Amino acid sequence: MEVEREIVVPEEPAEVWEALTERERLEEWFAPEVELDAREGGEGVFRWGDGDERRAVVRELEEEERLVLEWDEGGSVVIELRPAESGTLVRVVESSPQFSLALELRALLASSAAKPPTPSEETAPPVAAPGAWTAAAAA
Repeated sequence: MEVEREIVVPEEPAEVWEALTERERLEEWFAPEVELDAREGGEGVFRWGDGDERRAVVRELEEEERLVLEWDEGGSVVIELRPAESGTLVRVVESSPQFSLALELRALLASSAAKPPTPSEETAPPVAAPGAWTAAAAA
């Protein structure tokens, strides 16, 4: 599954690029502890205060234009920068087999919650148990 987002940031592409590739800048907004070798084939480690850690490899890098990270647990993130009238257009496409698994689990939960209606009942769409989406997304 892929998730795509675009936003215009009121900064020049060089400034946005620094925020995406420099350890100190990444620690300001992405993760409190970052190690990133920002070159093709370079490795990155991102750590959060709750103990969560993600590792990545830089698959593509075009200075101030494109950064592609491949996550160790599967999936990738593509970040593209384009000059815009009011700053920089940032386009992010993230793909993850985990997103797909979460959606499959939700569909499975929804279908297992469904039961055939009795003649006196109206048909209604299946409803997953409360919290099922959170549990599936965390899986």
